[in-house]
Amino acid sequence: MLPFARWLMRGAPQAVAAAAIAALVPWLFWLSAAIAALVTLRRGMSPALPVILAAALPAGWWWMQGDVIPLACVLLATLMAVVLRARASWSEALIVGALAAAGMVQLGVFVPPGGVGPLLEQLRQSSAEVDAMLRELANQGIATEQVATLLVGGVTGLMVSLAAVGCLALGRAWQAGLYNPGGFREEFHGLRLAPREFAILLALGIMGLALGLPALAMLTWVPLLIAGIALIHGIIGIKGMNGLWLVAFYVLLIATWPTILIVLLLAVIDSFADLRGRLARSD
Repeated sequence: MLPFARWLMRGAPQAVAAAAIAALVPWLFWLSAAIAALVTLRRGMSPALPVILAAALPAGWWWMQGDVIPLACVLLATLMAVVLRARASWSEALIVGALAAAGMVQLGVFVPPGGVGPLLEQLRQSSAEVDAMLRELANQGIATEQVATLLVGGVTGLMVSLAAVGCLALGRAWQAGLYNPGGFREEFHGLRLAPREFAILLALGIMGLALGLPALAMLTWVPLLIAGIALIHGIIGIKGMNGLWLVAFYVLLIATWPTILIVLLLAVIDSFADLRGRLARSD
């Protein structure tokens, strides 16, 4: 896709047009967010503002139709791109993105306009087992609608957060391919949370649980997951292993929860032990 990225960077009209069209087409919002991230990373927030608006306005129209995901993804990717450009730190950009996504979830941005009540009613009518389960939870004093609201908002926020990180990574890869070949691979393979940054995430998660802000506790582990994925990429790169190992890793990551837990644990260990550094020195 480098020829496409090169065409985008020839001038603002091309980037504006591509961002607007991609934001209008269903399921192409990720391309619009990646375009906004690319231009922001390369030129900065102010010069990129027309492109950001071109992506955000059609996405805002989708929000009015009941789909907030495109606009949220564009805004999160752009926010992280601003931080990444200013601080040159993936970990800081990921932490800021996780905080913004948690704020969106906590504010109910991802909850359907009519709430989750109609959705629960549909589930009750479509399945007697679901109806019985919901009644049993209600009899136990559990506010089923409140729990459903948290689940719907939290899962949607999590998916949007991961999608925004993917869009940012695509924009960064385009930027590196055009202006610094090989730079994105080196940067991503070296992504690691410093102990101080891990402590911040841990404190935020505990704060979310203590203050009744579950969205904060749910989304603060996203930067840790991305750091763990970067660790696996880095180890495979250091060892010069076949790319099929990455394919197998992502299949396991998507298909099995234990793999996610292992990746999170490895990221925590790497934060203090610098596994890639030790591995490189041993070679």
